[in-house]
Amino acid sequence: MPSSAISSPGSAPCRLEWRPSRWQLAAHLLFAALMPWVAFSSALPAPARWPLGLLAAATAAGQGWQYARRRPRAIVIPARDSPACVDGQPVDALTLHDRGPLLQLCWRVGGRRQACLFWPDTLPAPQRRALRLAIRARPISRSRP
Repeated sequence: MPSSAISSPGSAPCRLEWRPSRWQLAAHLLFAALMPWVAFSSALPAPARWPLGLLAAATAAGQGWQYARRRPRAIVIPARDSPACVDGQPVDALTLHDRGPLLQLCWRVGGRRQACLFWPDTLPAPQRRALRLAIRARPISRSRP
């Protein structure tokens, strides 16, 4: 009887690509469409309702447009003590926050904190599992924050 093959070797790095989510973009556009109605329904003075509603709609639409133009990011998480890389640059303090259907991957580069939010439409279930396993397999940092 042949021995069973290991389905995923422990030394294989986890390679992911983050890209802007269509679901988040749709949420930005929905909020932009609802802003004038919210301002009109509020207790703002009558002459300020429509201008502030349109300004809020334009701001929400601009944020959605800016989000949609973000470039994809290549993330590599090695299985051992090697530093993880984002866009080919080594990063520190890599953490994963599981928020139900959302995964937030955080890291630090040059003292600045950065993050990527993975929505269900940007990361399929097998890659979500691989990301969780890769983060769990990394050694815990003993340095102080």
